Order: sequence, then structure tokens, then C-alpha cells
Amino acid sequence: MADFGGGGDLEAFRADTRAWLETNYPPSLNAPMSEDDAPWGGKRFQWKNPDAKLWLDRMAERGWTAPMWPKEYGGGGLSKAENKVLEQELRRLKARPALMSFGVWMLGPVLLEYATEEQKQRFLPQIVRGETRWCQGYSEPGAGSDLASLQTKCEDRGDHWLINGQKVWTSYADQADWIFCLVRTDTTKKHEGISFVLFDMASPGVEARPIKLISGSSPFCETFFDNVKVPKDQLVGKVNGGWDIAKRLLQYERQNISASGFGGGGGLDLVEAAKTEVGVDASGKLADGDLRARIAHHRMDAHAFMLTVRRAEAESKQGSGPSAAVSIIKYAAAKMNQERTELLVEALGLQGLGWEGEGFTRDELAAPRAMLRAKGNSIEGGTSEVNLNVVAKRVLGLLDHQ
Repeated sequence: MADFGGGGDLEAFRADTRAWLETNYPPSLNAPMSEDDAPWGGKRFQWKNPDAKLWLDRMAERGWTAPMWPKEYGGGGLSKAENKVLEQELRRLKARPALMSFGVWMLGPVLLEYATEEQKQRFLPQIVRGETRWCQGYSEPGAGSDLASLQTKCEDRGDHWLINGQKVWTSYADQADWIFCLVRTDTTKKHEGISFVLFDMASPGVEARPIKLISGSSPFCETFFDNVKVPKDQLVGKVNGGWDIAKRLLQYERQNISASGFGGGGGLDLVEAAKTEVGVDASGKLADGDLRARIAHHRMDAHAFMLTVRRAEAESKQGSGPSAAVSIIKYAAAKMNQERTELLVEALGLQGLGWEGEGFTRDELAAPRAMLRAKGNSIEGGTSEVNLNVVAKRVLGLLDHQ
């Protein structure tokens, strides 16, 4: 493939990209992707479909799992315009993501901004290739909404750091290879006493315990650190300078959550499911007028939301990254996904009340689980209350109520 720079012919780039994707996208991946098929990668990941791993390898070889990262770190080196073309062609093909990764979505962008050259060379190419699966060590018991109250202690022991403490709601910690973690390196200061470190989850003294949710799944964990030794060169940024990195990473996290819209509900389309289970009138409209109105209102909100997300993404790429405005979008995304999953279960009627056994399709069984899982949307990535406070202070310029 020719190497198109930022000023290259976009139409030639589009044609070349389309041809490559059509040739290299495995046909077996055309089936809808279930939650179990999500391509998280990492050393311990079990690929159910070998073609999913092949797709990852092919995309990673081009750097297209992180298309706008610099080529020297394994990325694609694409311009904003080229990246937009790639996204459009992937959507046209209805291609599955080659890689789902906290490393790509959250850690990588802050490493590009704050890490040393040695750290970038060490960690970024592994993220691009899906070789390392990362988890996020932020929240603690007693330090969730007030994250800066965290107490996980990190002591300077000369040739290494020594970490003791606990994290909670650590997504996929039991399956992750490495963790990016906020720790306290100064107990005399709050925000100015926090540092940002990276370490191997296989280190002696690390234990992850899955937390079973009301949805029946266990994506979150309690994570314990007992005298965990961490090499000195795995601290990112300055000692006691981790809060700035933490805030920046949260912006990327909320942007990613917002862009995904959370999803959920299996492969069922809300409108089609409602028509099937509730029925239609003589004109072909959903027979239940009240439910029809609420679904229509939700779809209009969802369309307006996606347009807002695209505008925010464009503004972010033109500037220096995501702004505090992502808190608005994250709040709205959580609310809408909860609304969608509740409407879907309502529309399914008795078919939306199944949990296991015969008489239900896989998608019908996924619907109530998605509805219960969606309750966590207003907590993860910053609670809705915290996000509203961010909007009030940093977007609207309002002061704290005294």
C-alpha cells in the first residue's frame, strides 16, 4: 500500500483503504459480536474465533488499532482526515473492532503526553499489538467520588517503590496483565501527594477478587496490594504529579464511554422487538401509543446525542484533546443507555423476564442482564453527580454552593 501523508490524495487513500479492508477482513466475523467475543487481547486472552486474532494482527501490523498514534510507537501515523476515512470505511464494511483496549482508549493517550521516551517505546507498541491487557487502579473503598482521598500507599525504598493498599471496581483486573494505578506518595497533601505508576499484575503481592453483580457477571474486582515491589522507572511523570495525569486520563475514559453509548441489550433492535412482542395497528405503527411515543422520544434523543458526540470528537481532534465537556456527554450516555435497556425489557413483556432455560433466545436473555448492568453506567467513569459538578464548575463556571 502506498504511504499517504496528511496532504495526500484522500480519495486515493480511501480507495486503497477500502480495497485492503475488503481483502483482509475475515468473512467469519460478519456475524453479530456477543460480549464473549469482545477482542480484549492480552497474554491470557482466549480467542474463540482464530479469525478474530488474525484480524487483530493484520490491523496492528498497519498500526490501525491506534491509527493516529505516531508510527515510531507502532501507530498508524494517519492524519485526522485519513483517520476519518478509515472510520467511515470500517463502518461501511460493518467491521468488528480489531481490538478493545483500555490501553488504546485511556492509557496510551496520556503516555504520549506524559511518559518518557523509554516508557513510550516500551509500552505503546505492545498496546497497539494487543499483547498487553491493562486495567485501571483508581477507585478505593472510601475514595470513589472523592478520588483524591485515595490511601493506597507507595513508599520510596531506594531502588524500588513499595505499594500497599486496595482498589475497588477494577474492571477485568482478574484478566489483566498490567495496571495503571494511582498511589499516595505524600501523606501530608491531598491532590499534590498522588503519583501515577504502572506495574505487572503478576507481581508478588497482587490479588484480584471478582465482584459478582446483579446482572450475574463479574467484570469488576476488588484488588489488593501487599508489599508489591515496583521498579522506579515505572512511575509516569513526576513524583506527586499524578493528579494531573489522572484527570487527563478520566477525560479520555469519559470520551470513550460516551462515544460507545454503552450499548447493551444483545442483538435486539428496540423498535423491531417492540413491534414483534406488542404488535402493530392497521397502519403498521406500534399498537401501544404510549410506548410508541416514549420509544420515538428516545430515538430522537439518541440521534441528537450521536451528532453531539461526533461534533465533540471533531473539536477534540482540532484542539489538545478532550475537554471538560465530555462530562456532559458521559452523563447523557449513561441516562440514555439506562432508558433504552428499560424500554427494551418493557417492550419484550414476558420474554424480557427470562434469566436462563428454554423458551428464550440468547438476545432475550441478554436484555434483562443489560438493563441491570446499565445501572452501573451512572457510577463508572465518574458518577453522574460528579460529572454534573464538573459541568457546573468547568463548563458553566458556577461556584460551589456555600
